[in-house]
Amino acid sequence: MDFLTYPFMQRALLAAVLVGITAPAIGLYLVQRRQALMGDGIGHVAMTGVGLGFLLSTSPVWMATAVSVLGAILMELIRWYGRTRGDIALAMLFYGGMAGGVMFINLAPGGSNANLTSYLFGSLSTVSSSDVVAICLLAAFVVLVTLGLRRQMFAVSQDEEFARVTGLPVRALNLLTAVTAAVTVTVAMRVVGLLLVSALMVVPVAAAQQLARSFAATFAIAVAIGVTVTLGGTVTSYYQDVPPGATIVLLTIAAFIVLTALATPLARRRARAASAQRPAADPAERAIPAGRTSADEVGV
Repeated sequence: MDFLTYPFMQRALLAAVLVGITAPAIGLYLVQRRQALMGDGIGHVAMTGVGLGFLLSTSPVWMATAVSVLGAILMELIRWYGRTRGDIALAMLFYGGMAGGVMFINLAPGGSNANLTSYLFGSLSTVSSSDVVAICLLAAFVVLVTLGLRRQMFAVSQDEEFARVTGLPVRALNLLTAVTAAVTVTVAMRVVGLLLVSALMVVPVAAAQQLARSFAATFAIAVAIGVTVTLGGTVTSYYQDVPPGATIVLLTIAAFIVLTALATPLARRRARAASAQRPAADPAERAIPAGRTSADEVGV
């Protein structure tokens, strides 16, 4: 436990815990919306904010937050109005954001000395006290949104049309989800890196879904996995001198594989128990065409 005596490791571990909480928390909604790669796109756009931070001699974290929020809003607008050309517009936004970040960093005073790799793949030693303050404030926002509006955000993520009929402000909630995802990307970039943060949003949720059968359980397990792998990856990075972002993502994938292996026999036992309790089908039920599912078989 000697690593706890170093201030840079204390800052890195605190940031890792916050990342482990926030990334799966917003990732659950992105997975439900089938927008699992949204975090990857926002990460590309956030590079422009990092570059502007160096160019204007301001905080790269706060500048990346502002730019990624604007990028997330643009992504939502393109999704609403882009129609058939939407994918081309998104591609230009993503790659333009990455190219802009590289260009601004090189134009900045001393740009050649800027450690671009630490923002792309994460770094332990570069997490400063000001970064920790920014990460804490941004993480608090993410937690408040994902927990305080969980019912509304889940309803919109499941079925936008039904949510609109019930009177929910669907577009406002979609924008809030996008903005929260953008904030999460900037929270995670100092530990995991902009190019790998999307994995921490998606894979813990996918792993949790192997075991959980409800939204609350999936949320809790995904956050638990996120905190475990970020802490484990940070400590491993310190002792083995390997990139923290890559280590965290590999641990997350390993957790997914292990949970999938454990969940497979459990799912089979559940299926056998359910079939044993199900009453014998009458001739009318046997006439149901293959591929059709009755309402009683749909899990909520």
